[in-house]
Amino acid sequence: MENFRGYLLPAVSLLFATSVLFILILSSSGYYFSSFGVISFNSTASNFEFKSSVPTADLLRTVSVSDHEIQAVRFTGSTNVLKRESSARVLSKNEQLKQGLARARASIRKAASTQNVSSIIKNGVDFVPSAAIYRNPGAFYQSYVEMERRFKVYVYREGELPITHYGPCKDIYTIEGRFMSEIEHGAKRFRTSDPHRAHVYYLPFSVAWMVKYLYKPLTYDLTPLKQFVADYVRVVSSKYPFWNRTCGADHFMLACHDWGPHVSKGNSRLYNNSIRVLCNANTSEGFNPQKDVTLPEIHLYGGYVSPKLLSPPPFNAPRPYLAFFAGGLHGTIRSILLQHWKGHDKDVIVFEYLPKDQDYYSFMLKSKFCLCPSGHEVASPRIVESIYAQCVPVILSQNYVLPFSDVLRWEAFSIQVDVSEIPRLKEVLMAVPEEKYKMLKENLKAVRRHFELNQPAKRFDVFHMILHSIWLRRLNMRLG
Repeated sequence: MENFRGYLLPAVSLLFATSVLFILILSSSGYYFSSFGVISFNSTASNFEFKSSVPTADLLRTVSVSDHEIQAVRFTGSTNVLKRESSARVLSKNEQLKQGLARARASIRKAASTQNVSSIIKNGVDFVPSAAIYRNPGAFYQSYVEMERRFKVYVYREGELPITHYGPCKDIYTIEGRFMSEIEHGAKRFRTSDPHRAHVYYLPFSVAWMVKYLYKPLTYDLTPLKQFVADYVRVVSSKYPFWNRTCGADHFMLACHDWGPHVSKGNSRLYNNSIRVLCNANTSEGFNPQKDVTLPEIHLYGGYVSPKLLSPPPFNAPRPYLAFFAGGLHGTIRSILLQHWKGHDKDVIVFEYLPKDQDYYSFMLKSKFCLCPSGHEVASPRIVESIYAQCVPVILSQNYVLPFSDVLRWEAFSIQVDVSEIPRLKEVLMAVPEEKYKMLKENLKAVRRHFELNQPAKRFDVFHMILHSIWLRRLNMRLG
């Protein structure tokens, strides 16, 4: 027994020394241990990577982080930087977020393969996604539920009115101000006051108000607007660690003004890395649907939906006109449309400007198809107006990414006509079988709730669909 003890003590000592040496080697290689797994700062690739026992999905995009930015996350050399919690606690929150996202992905994958959608919907829910209008109704529903359960947004407090924390809530840029108002004052479920628990970070400036207060008319000089964006990003990236941690990839801006994409160039990482939620979703001008989100353009005169659109006529009510459009001569597509159809046909009603004694919405409600051509930019409020009026939208556009097209099947409730086919427009629309037209119109009723603005917001309405699009980009992001 004494001989056994004599051998045991040196063996234990050797094992302990070996363990210490192993930990020191890992530490010098950039590995740190936590209760959830191993976090590796790969100095060769300058990447941040999380290794966990929780299975994760293959992700669509990777954001690299340089060495000096990793240091900015781990160490704070400025008194202006947000006071950090203990490293262990911060890492724990990050790991909890990662594991939550991994579980969300797993549940969405499972729901995507479910044939019976009603089997994953809880009792008492008033919404069952229709197979006709969704790419995968089960995946969409489960993703939405996971968003409600987990998704947290941190809104930076920096900035003063009117350019930050406030936006237009009526007329052409309604959606910009209404989203900002809802996320700042209404959506308590999604907003967090603890930035360490956030999945995404909102830069709450209004491009529409920048144009109003900073732009000098007729100069076409966007430098003051870009400078404001550059200054705002500089402030939050100096004061907080979150922008530098991901090069802005988990941050988002939202703008409905046509100049939103151009103003985002005020910071190259905002333009290239961040989630840009834009009405002007033009792929030929840098819109990237893999990371950016299309914002539906909703024109509310005086801030309200017309009473005529709130209660459209019965489904079988006669619609005497085949198609309708009224709008100014803005852009090439409208020029072609007006050239071929303005005042040329009693069934295809096309005005450049509607006569004052005529009512715009009455024409929409009496038409089977509503023409939605792009103007100077790709987006058109007529698309949402057509949905409200149950007038099948006819999309006449190029390089436009339609709103929520990652979950919605636009072909189920709209018609897309190539610009080259505009001279044959009547022939194309007349060729739509009556049964297909009825199906399109029926699906418009189903999809309408996703484009409605409510105050306060309601489940599955346009506010929540915008948020869901941002959630999807965050799910498909690898910060490493």
